[in-house]
Amino acid sequence: MRGADLLVKTLAASGVRRIFALSGNQIMPIFDACLDAGIELIHTRHEGATVFMAEAYAQLTGQVGVALVTAGGGLANSVGALASARASDTPVLLLSGDSPRGQDGTGAFQEMDQVAITQAVTKYSYRSEASEGLGRDVAWAIESAVTGQPGPVHLALPFDVVKAEADGPALTADLSERPASAEDLEAVQTLVAQAARPLVLLGPSLTPTRQAGLEQRLGAALGAPVYAMESPRGLRDPSLGRIAEVVARADLVLSLGKRVDFTLGFGAGEAEWITVSADGADHAVAARNLGARHRAGVVAPARVMARALCDSAAPAREAWCAEAAELTAVQPDVGGGLTSASLCAAVQEVASACDESVIVCDGGEFGQWAQALTRGTARVINGVSGAIGGGLPYAMAAPVARPGATVFALSGDGSIGFHFAEFETAARHGLPLVMVIGNDQRWNAEHQIQLRDYGEGRLSGCGLTAARYDLSAEAMGAHGEFVTDEAELRPALERAVASGRPACVNVMIEGLPAPVV
Repeated sequence: MRGADLLVKTLAASGVRRIFALSGNQIMPIFDACLDAGIELIHTRHEGATVFMAEAYAQLTGQVGVALVTAGGGLANSVGALASARASDTPVLLLSGDSPRGQDGTGAFQEMDQVAITQAVTKYSYRSEASEGLGRDVAWAIESAVTGQPGPVHLALPFDVVKAEADGPALTADLSERPASAEDLEAVQTLVAQAARPLVLLGPSLTPTRQAGLEQRLGAALGAPVYAMESPRGLRDPSLGRIAEVVARADLVLSLGKRVDFTLGFGAGEAEWITVSADGADHAVAARNLGARHRAGVVAPARVMARALCDSAAPAREAWCAEAAELTAVQPDVGGGLTSASLCAAVQEVASACDESVIVCDGGEFGQWAQALTRGTARVINGVSGAIGGGLPYAMAAPVARPGATVFALSGDGSIGFHFAEFETAARHGLPLVMVIGNDQRWNAEHQIQLRDYGEGRLSGCGLTAARYDLSAEAMGAHGEFVTDEAELRPALERAVASGRPACVNVMIEGLPAPVV
């Protein structure tokens, strides 16, 4: 048995059924081993796309998402997407090929210190040392990605290690976690019960997509408004209405896995705060930003504490919960014409008619309209990192993770360019999705900054063209639609859904600034 076989058998024993991958010299033994283990390889066109797909897959399934890339430029191409998974607290395992350990220091092909490259954007980064230890290494990596504060883990796999004979056992990752301590649980319950206007904020690992029904159960148990936050706009997230006013009115904020960072105005308001996170660094940041208002920092997995708190019996506080609900229900005006806003509203109308839908929202000005106005059975967004361009890979992972769901993705004409070639991947693998491109012929976020800060006479480097993305997607095997009139929009979206194929709906719009509620 090769090291590659031991590695793949451990993945299979731990429940991994598919890997998002891009081929390369050093990982061919692993490709070969997957054939015997029955693990499906979904083969992309760019290493960043493999990690974005793994990130979305993990969020939509609750399992670890596994990406496999080659060494050198392959590993380097994956780093941006790793940063996104780190910020969204998503359990991703990145496996990378690596130059042989026996040639270390000789200038081997694609020799580099991979651990040094990835450790800033992962929970852990490790280079395997011996073939017989690969079972242990992989099991440990999955455990590390999933338990505690979830996040990406990188395991570098030297070529001679995966090729060598391996006698070690295939292991199974242990994903069990200890319950919250009775002392910590009672302390949090007591502080919340004593507050007049408590507020609960959930981090990105506790969103409705990843923990269905948690908001409602916690709200009922704690007698407090509960909101999941995953947008880089934080308190200015238009999908949460006037959430900043709710935070300002609260006298106690319980943060479950939500970092007290720039998204929360570094601890805006006058309330006292309780932070719950398995990552001690999160509490240090909270203490720095909140000072004496940081009432307590509980070192525990937010998911574990949240579930335990669902058995609480706090005062109902109907008036406070109703006030918060009214403030956060406010939505931006859609207006008329074919704009960022009206396009997103039309997508929502079509999605609402589906029994099950997944909505994917990329970033940028158009992405903010999408996040404000679209909802599905599940949702994946660009997340706290603010990275753009992952929309198409996210959308490709959705039908793999949730077969039968209708998938809608919304991206601006800037963001779609990052991974446009993945339409070929979607067509090759038969992944049905509807990618809606809001085409305003510019990088609108930067365009709006220049207008605001420098004036119309100093616009520079933000213009794009009326490119026919629909025709390009058709050339790669997708269904294409081109929309220039509002009356054509709904029929085009419905035809795209009915095609049962990857579809590109290219819509010429008036680009609006991101919504402000």
